[in-house]
Amino acid sequence: MSATNNLISALPSSPSSGIRTLARFGFAAKGVVYVLLGLLALLAATGQQGGQTADKKQAVQTLQGLPGGSVLLGLIAFGLLGYIVWRFTQAVVDTEDKGSDAKGLGRRLGYAGSGLLYASLAWFAAQLAWSGSADGGSNGQQTLTAKVLGWPGGEWIIMIVGVFIIGGGIYQIYRAYSGKFHKHVNASGLPASQQNIVYRTGQVGYTARGIVMGIIGYFFVQAGRQSRASEVGTTDEAFDLLASMGPAVLGIVALGLMAYGLYMLVQARYPVLRI
Repeated sequence: MSATNNLISALPSSPSSGIRTLARFGFAAKGVVYVLLGLLALLAATGQQGGQTADKKQAVQTLQGLPGGSVLLGLIAFGLLGYIVWRFTQAVVDTEDKGSDAKGLGRRLGYAGSGLLYASLAWFAAQLAWSGSADGGSNGQQTLTAKVLGWPGGEWIIMIVGVFIIGGGIYQIYRAYSGKFHKHVNASGLPASQQNIVYRTGQVGYTARGIVMGIIGYFFVQAGRQSRASEVGTTDEAFDLLASMGPAVLGIVALGLMAYGLYMLVQARYPVLRI
């Protein structure tokens, strides 16, 4: 954790510069998580590690067995915290100029929600770095879903959540093929050939991420329809569903998620940050 403390103390004094640095650490940490996630899924698709897939927390946990694992986990936790701060900055300061109408507020709330999704992963990595163990909370989504299903109209709430997640997945694919994702990377300093590679990598990555999100949303819809919290699944279960379609299908999506992680690393190196 000392390396993390040194990084914190090394941040620029200007709030704007500090937030920019946190954002870049955030993209890098997110990139590493997705590269690991895709790599583990690829190993499962090729019959390695007993064919077992992994979710984000299990992917992060693989760093524990590496030399300097606690330092690496500390850096991941710090980076994800930076990502959370950046997302909330986008939401509160409105760095993307979304405005304050209903549509704009919805987008800004989406930024905050995106940050919150990584809060438990950041805490998980921090616990591993600090004490060497952590509660994976693998049934957290199912527990929360079970509570909501007990509410009046709970089934509809869960189905609506699922529809929104599916919509998010479709939007990721739309971003991939409209090229909207590329406006967040300043690739002007790269040769034209490398710019094209980066662009194609992003397209593949966002498409794969959209597919996985769509499957997770489908799980929520099924949980609401059947009023069964056990139907809710995470990335791990999404991989299992893809694996049931054949190892080639899982392998292609796994490579796509690795591509998404690499694109996040490029974004960490060449970000466009409006603050």
